[in-house]
Amino acid sequence: MRRFAYTLIVVFGLLLTACGSGNGQFKLDGRFLHFNQGELYVYSYDGSIAGVDTIKVEAGRFAYEIPCEMPTTLMLVFPNFSEQPVFAEPGKSVSVKADASHLRELKVEGSKENKLMNEFREMIVSVSPPEEKRLAEMFIKDHPESNVSVFLLRKYFVMSLTPDYDKAMELMALLEEKQPKNGALIRLHAQVNGAKNTAMGKPLPNFTAKDVYGNTITSASLRAPVLVISTWASWDYNSKNMQRHLRRIRRQRGGNDMKLLSICVDPGLTDCKRTMASDTIDWPVICSGEMLDDKTLKLLGLTSVPGNIVLRNGRVVATGLSLLELEKKLESL
Repeated sequence: MRRFAYTLIVVFGLLLTACGSGNGQFKLDGRFLHFNQGELYVYSYDGSIAGVDTIKVEAGRFAYEIPCEMPTTLMLVFPNFSEQPVFAEPGKSVSVKADASHLRELKVEGSKENKLMNEFREMIVSVSPPEEKRLAEMFIKDHPESNVSVFLLRKYFVMSLTPDYDKAMELMALLEEKQPKNGALIRLHAQVNGAKNTAMGKPLPNFTAKDVYGNTITSASLRAPVLVISTWASWDYNSKNMQRHLRRIRRQRGGNDMKLLSICVDPGLTDCKRTMASDTIDWPVICSGEMLDDKTLKLLGLTSVPGNIVLRNGRVVATGLSLLELEKKLESL
């Protein structure tokens, strides 16, 4: 009888666990201070979300659930355009707690990976950017088995406006030893390799792609005294602002001495075309829906949003410029 009762308890416990968040599902809820009502956006680099989802915040609370068959990193985009990662796993439920006026101190509770990210946030809450990067390197070396380290590698050494590809490859070797089958890490490695194609002085690699209207774009069709290739996304203010400045600079220069090509990393054409119309982006735009896995993006080694490559007479003269640096560079060409 005692054994039977014990068996019932075990079975009941397993049923409760299975019903808690659902096999193949991931649940996220949250509570904010100083953010009573509004919207968040959520996307993933690996396309595990089919598009950009909107999360409604009401009375300072929200709830969100998605199918989840493997670990992935979700990016929460806040109204001020800052972003914070949440690490999703099948069958897990996590909770976000944050003061909207201090998002760097955001906490996500409910899983080991998110706990690790909380620890990193605490480490960098009041340090300078160079120190932040040093701490990221230290964290990666201490936790090569973690998806948090893959995220930090991407953020600080690959997608930065001043990427350090040599350091990225050094750290990537440590992660690959512990995570040889991590798809996100494999794709990141390919992106870093692609960056070598557009090193200073290199010619524009040969490629063929379709723009959002089905027109063929080739590297040959982009020949011009000055060419700027840039990346943007409908949810990223800085990248859209860069497009506006490029439009103004092109208009001021007049003539045909400067061409533009943009690659939109939106997961679909609807938001991309809406932004193109509202911001008068009237030059060729590639939007394959593959986000950062786009083949042209990889070939050109563009790993950040915003990101850019500047070419003079077909050869690379600058990459990864800030908006101010880009304007100064174009003034000199």
